[in-house]
Amino acid sequence: MRAVFLDRDGVICTNRPDHVKTWPEFEFLPGAKESLVALARLDLPIVIVTNQAAVGRGLVSAQMVEEIHQKMVAQILAWGGRIDRVLCCPHRPEDECDCRKPKPGMLLQAAAELDIDLSQSYMVGDAATDVLAGQQAGCSAYLVLTGRGLQQLVPAFQSSVRPFTITKNLLTATQQIVNTELKLFDPVEMRQVPAKTNGKC
Repeated sequence: MRAVFLDRDGVICTNRPDHVKTWPEFEFLPGAKESLVALARLDLPIVIVTNQAAVGRGLVSAQMVEEIHQKMVAQILAWGGRIDRVLCCPHRPEDECDCRKPKPGMLLQAAAELDIDLSQSYMVGDAATDVLAGQQAGCSAYLVLTGRGLQQLVPAFQSSVRPFTITKNLLTATQQIVNTELKLFDPVEMRQVPAKTNGKC
């Protein structure tokens, strides 16, 4: 089974310099609704993998991050989209954990839980760390130019271990992923999977 992995901030919601600390601060990016609805039609798990060092720094509680994710998933479901897992790393960079991107720990966790073939999966993010995490897990990596994407182009080229795809935003990345899937298989059926947000946070 393949999967679509998505970063959160800068891909699905606005990347705030002071971090998303409450639900009112969570703002869906233009095109996120359409993207998640289109991805939901694919017979693939959709997994969010997000670094949330604000938890480790004491700027927001793990419980609040969980509540934000629950409300995010509920809105996505109301739109007709879905998220199957939300995994987050609460650690600071200096903690040197195994789950914080660019390490592939969260992708490996999802692969173990959902029996995912990472070599046939997709990772979409707005940072060099997302690209590298996806590549180290064996995924096809996409760098969107929303969020930090433009600023992360050079770091992404410097750190990537193989070619990756650059797209304007999640919507254009979704279009490419859907096109790839339609070339591989017959038309897919939409499925509903109860979302779980129990991750590292």
